[in-house]
Amino acid sequence: MKLTRFPVMIVLTLTLLLSASTALAYDPDDPDDGSGQEHSMLDGGARYDPSAALTAHDTAVADVVSSGPFAKVTKNLASSSRGVRNSAGSTTDVWAYDGFAYTGTFNSPCGGDPEAGVWIWDVHNKNKARFVGIIPSPAGSRSNDVKVATMNSGDILVHSNEPCAGGPGGFEIYNVGDPSNPVHLAHVQTDDVNLLLQDDFGFIDFGVHNLFLFTQGEHDYVAATVESEFGNFQIFDITDPTSPSRVGFWGAEQLHLPDVTDWVNLTDFDIILDADGYLFSGFGASQNRFLHDMTISADGTRAYLANWDAGLVLLDISDPSSPSLISVAIDPTSGDGEVNSHSVWPSEDGTIVVEGEEDFSAWEATVPPSNLTLDSSFPGDPTIPGTAISAVAGDDFEGNQTGNTGTTDGTTVDVTSGALAGSSYPAVALATAAGSPTFADTGPLTGELVWIGRGCATSQADPILNASDVDPGDIVVVRRGACFFEEKAETAASLGAAAVIIANNVTTSTPWSGLRIWDYSDPTAPVLTSTFDTECSASTAPGGPCDPAGTYSSHNVIVESLGNKVKAYISWYSDGMLVLDVSDPYNPVEIGRYTMPGEVYWGVYKETNSPWLYGSDRNGGLRVFKEYGAGSVK
Repeated sequence: MKLTRFPVMIVLTLTLLLSASTALAYDPDDPDDGSGQEHSMLDGGARYDPSAALTAHDTAVADVVSSGPFAKVTKNLASSSRGVRNSAGSTTDVWAYDGFAYTGTFNSPCGGDPEAGVWIWDVHNKNKARFVGIIPSPAGSRSNDVKVATMNSGDILVHSNEPCAGGPGGFEIYNVGDPSNPVHLAHVQTDDVNLLLQDDFGFIDFGVHNLFLFTQGEHDYVAATVESEFGNFQIFDITDPTSPSRVGFWGAEQLHLPDVTDWVNLTDFDIILDADGYLFSGFGASQNRFLHDMTISADGTRAYLANWDAGLVLLDISDPSSPSLISVAIDPTSGDGEVNSHSVWPSEDGTIVVEGEEDFSAWEATVPPSNLTLDSSFPGDPTIPGTAISAVAGDDFEGNQTGNTGTTDGTTVDVTSGALAGSSYPAVALATAAGSPTFADTGPLTGELVWIGRGCATSQADPILNASDVDPGDIVVVRRGACFFEEKAETAASLGAAAVIIANNVTTSTPWSGLRIWDYSDPTAPVLTSTFDTECSASTAPGGPCDPAGTYSSHNVIVESLGNKVKAYISWYSDGMLVLDVSDPYNPVEIGRYTMPGEVYWGVYKETNSPWLYGSDRNGGLRVFKEYGAGSVK
């Protein structure tokens, strides 16, 4: 049964409070703004969506299938079979249990489509994965994450719900004792833990991004990453899976304000705003400090939280109703100066912990920005469509300001004559306010590509360059910065242009992201022992084996301990599936990799004490892998 879902409403009291506060305001012309999702829900912004950056990146590389490294790479890891789901960007996490594998669904198709939901695969025969059926997502929601385990009540599956078209949040519970006939047991609504935010501002029915099943004796639990303001880590007792209840929670706001003892009944808005400011003021481009993912120890007493810019948080959950802090491990100095703690998994004894960072703010100077919109507060709606290109592409046009003719459909800018003839630049069409024209309305547009500077004549008194060269129907190229995109578009329209191209103003590029390996021998004082990157995740620009359309962030990780050997298995988007020996955490060694053109890996699952490994390819469904010993698989 779908529970009532209330809209988030910002009432007068909150509006007045925020007008005097330091809450962030979205400036779409801020090059450090990220996806537009890194802004407080308390200032009227959108609900936090952990997948927003990936959605934006998908937009930036739409219609392009990355080949990853330019050749098939197989090193100690070979594909045994494939569960085919040929749908670009659709497949998310993977989990396997007792001869069956389960894969989730991303934004498209959204719940309500018959192909949206958790796909079930029979993998008893590892050489021939067989499709069994689909557990459908609730209408209007996506099922990113899925976990399966034997609990006291039977074989339990949980999957997350995140709205992709106005559907519910929370998560679903199924019995999959017979995977060909899953039995729905309960829908669980997940709310903000603060009653004031619930009751007065509609902070209920939030999406869930990740889940983890665990037991303590006769009691069964699920831990959930809830996309709320406070209390992102929530624990539910599902001992009776038909009647689950929340029993405990924790949030990064408790790091900032440890003296607040009752977040449920807190009504002091000065404290609420203080905590809110902390949660949205982390490091680098993506500055939130919300929980992204977690792993629970096998005995169900320790929770390892990948808490984005709050770092790795270790909690004692021996009493699930009262999680307590053990330690925080954080390193904002390595790599690109960000934290972005995204995934985490400990060794069996807990002495080695592998942390995955996720970052889509990479190669900024060489790729077009993918988060720009034409719908802010500048007077009037845009009257022409706009698209964005990279800073490097903008440099070409600034150096050759007139005399170039070309065509754009919003996704590319192709120069057909002039000094830049033959050049083709990737582009990302700007979103617009309802009723404003888009390239879908106009179709491809052709004209002279004229550079006019920043196009901020109204608000900044900037000089408009080459205005006399703009003829009706031409396309104006401007540099990002100093004023809203709408002003740039209207400046272009006033000159008679049919479209505006906005060149980014980011002049330096950062790398993607990799892994941090920590020594937790003393869990109260973790020590960063090493980091690991692939060639492409460490690069600051495309080239060589690093495809400009590739995605080279690490994503998910599982760690397996067998005797003295500790290995990490990582799904690494366009870099494929990787295996690292982290037995010596100071010296991680890559011992296995599988990369195939067009395959982009989101999820990973490893069967314990066996050679079998499962990966979820965003574009192609399920892969079953076999890990071999020394030497490459031929």
